Amino acid sequence: MIVIGVLLLVGAGVGFYLMRNARSELHAMIGAETLPVPQLEMLRKASDDIGARGSFRKQCEVVGAAHPRPEGVLVSELSKTECVWYRYEVKRHYEKVRHQDGHRRKTKHQEVVAKHTSWEGYALRDDHGVLIGVDPNGTAPDRPEQVVSRFEPHRPQGLNLFGIQLPNIFDSSTTIGYEYTEWVLRPGHRLYILGEVHDKIGPLVIGKPERDGHFIISTRTEDELRKHRTQLHRWLSVGVLVAAPVGLVLIVLGAILR
Repeated sequence: MIVIGVLLLVGAGVGFYLMRNARSELHAMIGAETLPVPQLEMLRKASDDIGARGSFRKQCEVVGAAHPRPEGVLVSELSKTECVWYRYEVKRHYEKVRHQDGHRRKTKHQEVVAKHTSWEGYALRDDHGVLIGVDPNGTAPDRPEQVVSRFEPHRPQGLNLFGIQLPNIFDSSTTIGYEYTEWVLRPGHRLYILGEVHDKIGPLVIGKPERDGHFIISTRTEDELRKHRTQLHRWLSVGVLVAAPVGLVLIVLGAILR
């Protein structure tokens, strides 16, 4: 009972953190302006005119279509899809065998054996046809396109005798198989980005704020994101309000009944 109570309190703490983050992101989206790139260029020029070249900073939102970097498109590892960003993950599914009270029990587990997220920058072409650089810095976009989702059973190879494949009866591997998943952003995909625009390297780039602020790259619209964060905040609030007092009650009852 005490253990369950502690777990509920921990869950309430995590839920409270996520609730605050969802509210903070929602307020950031409400407070940020959606600016076209030509207007950002004008603001940058004004900054240059007062002698602050390379020091321009502006937290805002930009929207447009994903565009490859000057070096060209990326090619994803698993599906070989042309894209501007990709992420893949390979999980090994396996069994563990343990003996308890004279019984042989099997439990299934999984572990990540390989994963990678592309770090290369790309660009966004706004509705005026003007480009702005995007520095993802390892940030995964919200709701990218999933292009690979498959499971391949593990089939250990036995001895090949006179062209006949024999089963490997001596294989003691507990591997069940491997799960492959991959996500991409293709060129032309519509994006919403909340972040900080700067000119540290010369051309305008939007990326993660140097200090306080949120960085969101999403294939959803701002309205869709706002609705999602509002619903998430509401459900987390209910969860925290229920889990925290119930957890405390279970801990107190458990201590009394020990």
